Amino acid sequence: MHVSAIIAAGGRGVRLGGVLPKQFLALGGRTILQRSVDMFLASDDIAELVVALPTDLVANVPDYLRGRTKPIAIVEGGARRQDSVANAFRTVSGRADIVVIHDAARPFVTADVIRRTVEAAAEYGAAIAAIPSTDTVKRSGAGGLIRETIPRAEIFLAQTPQAFRTSVLRDALAQAGEGLDATDEAALAEQAGHPVRLVEGDPRNLKITTADDLMMAERMVDSPEVRAEQTRLRIGNGYDLHRLVAGRPLVLGGVTIPFAKGLDGHSDADAVCHAVTDAILGAAGAGDIGRHFPDTDPAWKDANSIVLLTRAAEIVAMAGFVVVNVDVVVVAERPKLVPYIEAMKTNLSKAIGVAAGDVSVKGKTNEGVDSMGAGASIAVHAVALVARV
Repeated sequence: MHVSAIIAAGGRGVRLGGVLPKQFLALGGRTILQRSVDMFLASDDIAELVVALPTDLVANVPDYLRGRTKPIAIVEGGARRQDSVANAFRTVSGRADIVVIHDAARPFVTADVIRRTVEAAAEYGAAIAAIPSTDTVKRSGAGGLIRETIPRAEIFLAQTPQAFRTSVLRDALAQAGEGLDATDEAALAEQAGHPVRLVEGDPRNLKITTADDLMMAERMVDSPEVRAEQTRLRIGNGYDLHRLVAGRPLVLGGVTIPFAKGLDGHSDADAVCHAVTDAILGAAGAGDIGRHFPDTDPAWKDANSIVLLTRAAEIVAMAGFVVVNVDVVVVAERPKLVPYIEAMKTNLSKAIGVAAGDVSVKGKTNEGVDSMGAGASIAVHAVALVARV
């Protein structure tokens, strides 16, 4: 089952005030939008994302929406939420069986809520996360007088994510195209005649709309439970060494470097990628490169190590972690690496899903000592920091 997620981030957040749209405000070191996107990237149920941004911000896409472990498409938002969703829906993969829609302003969504909503949509056609009302609900009449008391057991407060079979969402958005205005896609699906299933939401799945909401979100981020979760940072070390031999291309960090010799190995022997692969896998407690890509397997013969690193980043994500940053030291007497450093950083950052500024690559010599100093080999050390999502 192919599941696509639409993150609705096209609004301006006028009720909150301020210069920036609320989804771009910082919350515990990450923007509200980034927190929402990161949760969907980490979800095993989501294959791709489409993010609807304000029109004037589409040309300046934040780094955290580029080069991640899953495809992220960017579209312009519309005047209304349903317009943003319609724009994003046109970009969703034709393979999508289910489309999940989530408000960027709900940064505390959990993987469990995402999964429950997706599974219910697959079974019933449409589903939304919701929580039961804990308050008695009154309907007002003329002059502010109570007209009736609504049975509390019948009242649920809608959240996102909301998930739909692709055909159901298409019908729902057609209602919007006919001029119907609604505050969420579930209402449009109802108008189109489709049943919508309620699934258990999460009281912590707060939507940040007002300044008070933002203050509450900041308290949530600063709570002992969240602080403890944020401090669950893990460090991994990676090391690789290969002999330099004639007749092989020299590949480091996904860059083929003109040189008389190349590194000897089963794959393309890219020692930079191999060291980084071990570092991120080790930080997540997910084994090492030999376990996942053994040199006894012909499938990895002459393999592109950037591909292996990308797969390793996916393994790390499935283990519940995101890569924060990577620092790499290449020990080589020759060739000089300075002209190729930026290209290496770009390749590595795309493979592991971080900004290029979160990758450091440095070249060092071994001062004539040992095989590296004699120009017979190249060694690489890497350190990676990962954070539990």
